Amino acid sequence: MEINKRTRRSTLIITCGASFIVPFMIYSLNLAIPNMGETYQASASLLNWVVNAFLLASAAFLLPFGRLADIVGRKKLFMLGLAISAVTCFICAVSWSIEWLIVFRIVQGVGAALGFSTAVAILTSVYPPEERGKVLGYNSAVVYFGLSLGPAVGGFLTFHWGWPSIFIFCGIIYLILFVLAVSLIKGEWKGPPGYKYDVPGAVIYVVGLIAFLYGLSSLQEFWVSWLVLLGGLLLILVFIRRVFRIENPLLPLRLLTRNRVFAFSSLATFANYSATFAIMFLMSLYLQSLLHHDTRIAGFVLLAQPVIMVIVSPFSGRLSDRVNPRIVSFIGMAITTMSLFLFAFIGLDTPMYLIVSNLAVCGVGFGLFASPNSNAVMGSVEKSSYGLASAALGSMRMIGQSLSMAVAALILSGFVGYVQLSLASPTLLLAGIRTTFAVFGVISFLGLLAIWRSRTTKSYQ
Repeated sequence: MEINKRTRRSTLIITCGASFIVPFMIYSLNLAIPNMGETYQASASLLNWVVNAFLLASAAFLLPFGRLADIVGRKKLFMLGLAISAVTCFICAVSWSIEWLIVFRIVQGVGAALGFSTAVAILTSVYPPEERGKVLGYNSAVVYFGLSLGPAVGGFLTFHWGWPSIFIFCGIIYLILFVLAVSLIKGEWKGPPGYKYDVPGAVIYVVGLIAFLYGLSSLQEFWVSWLVLLGGLLLILVFIRRVFRIENPLLPLRLLTRNRVFAFSSLATFANYSATFAIMFLMSLYLQSLLHHDTRIAGFVLLAQPVIMVIVSPFSGRLSDRVNPRIVSFIGMAITTMSLFLFAFIGLDTPMYLIVSNLAVCGVGFGLFASPNSNAVMGSVEKSSYGLASAALGSMRMIGQSLSMAVAALILSGFVGYVQLSLASPTLLLAGIRTTFAVFGVISFLGLLAIWRSRTTKSYQ
């Protein structure tokens, strides 16, 4: 199907808008959690699930929806995701209890999964291979822009109109994107007819992943979480066995056994997000609980990383169109690994300019890694599997984020115990932060090895 420049530009704007709003909403709501607690008189545990429920649902449904998009059409599922997200935003704004808010956030996570699993696939379908890295770079840049803008705008909205205004604002954006998608995105993209959808495999995968991630995120609260975690892991192993035994699995066997770039670059994505997502959390503790800076100064310092990501991502995307994208992502991962190990040596007397500089270096590394790695993955599969490849990247990202926070929480609790931060020993808290960064450095290095292992494979154009 011939696609004109106007359709390409419109598709880029709409998909980038959808990619922007999700991290924007997540980071805006993080700042509004205390305000929600006052509204509902809810416990810290329940408030935590306002964020976690969304992440769990998104992570669990990404892969099943990506495969479904290749069968029924990527535009259909993308627009359905925009519609669900818009409606649930307005419903969340008027939720009558914290429990119902969490339920609606689960539905919202499902809607986000529909968008996440198809946005990159649609971009890759619309633009030619020689421009793939450039548009993926733009897509990555708006994600980081949403991450950077979220706390500032979310704080402003919450201060003046309360936390429901965040949902209303995001709902309006989603509604605008839906109308634009209906009007401007022409055509449909899907794989050739004849594909069968593995419904039992999808159910096993969703239930297993939700159980695994729920157990992982709740280990510190309930002993039964260990049983849930093991049960989820068992179901995931059952799913993997099913992939090797049936004819049309949810995740095609050839992508795991014959496509080194898809397998190892997806693994590198998982390692990268596992190693980097909790950086903001750790550095926020360091700046506020140990150095006693207020939220304004801490927020300004932490902006160094995402701002650099916004600047570097479009450049690295264009660069990956000219040279082997795995080379660019390897360099980015190497810089990130170095930065994480440097953070393992921070102390109470570390100069602030070194902290800001290393955050910026980490931003350079992440910016060089993300879009070229996505370019490598999307270029390694046939067009019929674009939805699946896009969803696999999203799944690795979301699962890595959940694991990153779980690892950080487990290590810190091992050092300071389950006490309020104000009562924690500064020496032990610093030791926990440094140890966590060292562990993240090791995880990032393993991701570096995964990129190196992906160096030989066929690339589909």
